[in-house]
Amino acid sequence: MDYIPTKSILMKTRTRDWFGTDYTMNLYKGCHHGCVYCDSRSDCYQIDEFDKVRGKGFASELLNQELQSKREKGVIGAGSMSDPYNYCEKRELLTRKSLELCHHHGFGMSLATKSELVTRDIELFQAIQAHSPVNISLSFCTVDDHLGKQLERHVSLPSNRLAALEKLAKAGIYTGVMLMPVLPFITDNWQSIKEVIVKASQSGAKYVYPMFGMTLRDRQRDHYYAFLATYYPEKLSLYQKVYGNQYYCDSPNHQELSIKLKELCHELGLSVTMSSIISGYQRQYHVEQGQLF
Repeated sequence: MDYIPTKSILMKTRTRDWFGTDYTMNLYKGCHHGCVYCDSRSDCYQIDEFDKVRGKGFASELLNQELQSKREKGVIGAGSMSDPYNYCEKRELLTRKSLELCHHHGFGMSLATKSELVTRDIELFQAIQAHSPVNISLSFCTVDDHLGKQLERHVSLPSNRLAALEKLAKAGIYTGVMLMPVLPFITDNWQSIKEVIVKASQSGAKYVYPMFGMTLRDRQRDHYYAFLATYYPEKLSLYQKVYGNQYYCDSPNHQELSIKLKELCHELGLSVTMSSIISGYQRQYHVEQGQLF
């Protein structure tokens, strides 16, 4: 794997609204998953050869220095631009080394992934959770393996992600499901969404956080439309007619689906709002310490 030069690993978040994180961390650049809908391949992120994964040079050394220099502890978010458990991680161990450093320096972790490899580091999540908040989000747009393989070509199958979710939950790790994106005219039907919710609950999830639609712009739109032309040609003209050049393309059924999702999640005891998710995995640290960190 190639390594690229970088000056820093951590970036301070503007607000704590997204999973309650204080910093974001991306150890890799690019992604091999091949998800047909991925927003990160858009021009605005300036990632050339997006499907090629590269590591950040001297990531562990830089992260160690940055964590040492922070006057206040906090929760570090990972997985916003590149999956921390991509296929290179099994060999390169950048994510594992970063977790060891977070534990050593007393920082929490909120991590999002589509990979079952996340279960490799359960003991590190448990160690961090002993002193700081930990949240692991598994991302799904469907729990159908056939459709999942079509939409997310080089990633752990949905059934394997559900198994990973269950393993994390049984180990006492706070974990849940990011149901996103919900693809208009493909996965925006109640049967598909209900199946995700029920299986998430059965696997021990604490929450299901949805996005009833998707984003589409420049390179991302070109990539997605090429996929539609091959697999769903009848949907391509529908997207063009309904959304044109819109950036955010919400499902025409989003209001009805949102109501049904909230009702079922309430019945199953699953959180659906960001505030309740943040409170859920950080509450005990507020209680124990008076004020988080």
